[in-house]
Amino acid sequence: MRSNFSKTFWVGIVGIMVFATQSRAYEAVEDTKGGSISGTVTFVGSPPAPQKINIDKDVEICGTHEKFTEYLLVSKKNKGIQNVVVSITNIEKGKALVMPEETLQLNQKGCWFNPHIQIIPVEATLEILNPDGIMHNIHTLSIENPSFNKAQPKFKKKMKVTFEFAEIIKVKCDAHNWMGGWIVVAEHPYYALSDETGSFAIKDVPPGEYTLEYWHETLGKQTQVITVKAGAETQADIAMKPKVKEKKIKKTPEEK
Repeated sequence: MRSNFSKTFWVGIVGIMVFATQSRAYEAVEDTKGGSISGTVTFVGSPPAPQKINIDKDVEICGTHEKFTEYLLVSKKNKGIQNVVVSITNIEKGKALVMPEETLQLNQKGCWFNPHIQIIPVEATLEILNPDGIMHNIHTLSIENPSFNKAQPKFKKKMKVTFEFAEIIKVKCDAHNWMGGWIVVAEHPYYALSDETGSFAIKDVPPGEYTLEYWHETLGKQTQVITVKAGAETQADIAMKPKVKEKKIKKTPEEK
C-alpha cells in the first residue's frame, strides 16, 4: 500500500510540473493590437579597436585578406554597438513564430563564420556551409541543446542542424582557432539584432509591461523594464560599458 501511494504521489507531482511548464508556453495569437520597440545601444567610454588576427593555418585559403576580431564592433559616428541581441524575456503571447521561407545558413567561406551572430527560430533548419575545400570542424557549446562536435571535410559542402530549445550558443571551429560565432535560438519572434549603428526594432508587440534584455558577447547582459502601448512606439535606448574586473585581495596569514 505504501509503495503504491508513494508511486501515485510522485506521478501526480510530475504531472503538475509538466502541466505548469506547458501552461507557461508561448501562445500565438492572430491580432496583437500591438506597438513597437526601438532604440540604440551605445558604448560608454573609448572602445578598443578591432585586433588583427594572425592566420597561421591553411594560409592559401584562410589568409587571402586581412581579418579582424568581431567580438566588439562600435560605430565611430555614434558609438553604437553592433551585434547586441535584444529580446523580451517575459512575453507569454503574441504573433506566431514563423519559419523562414529560405533556409538559414552559416557560411565558413574563407575560414570565417558569416554571419558572426544570427537569430534562428527553434526547430528551424540551419545549413552549415563549407565552400573552402579544406577541413573544418564545427563545435557548439550549449547547455539546453545537445552540443555537437563534427568534422566537415572538403567533400561535405553542407551539414544540416536543428535546435529544439531556446538559448544562445557559442560555435567555433576546432580546425581554425580564430573562428568563432554565435547562434541565438529564439522561442518567440520578439528578438532583434542591433545593426552597425547600434539600432534595433521589435514590432507588433502586444500592449503590456515587459523586461527587455540586451545581451552582448563581450559586454554581458543588461535589462530594463518598458511599457508598450497599442499603436505606439516605445523608445528603449541603453548604454553598455566594459565589465570591471574585481581585484582579488590577498589574505594575510592570520586571515587564512
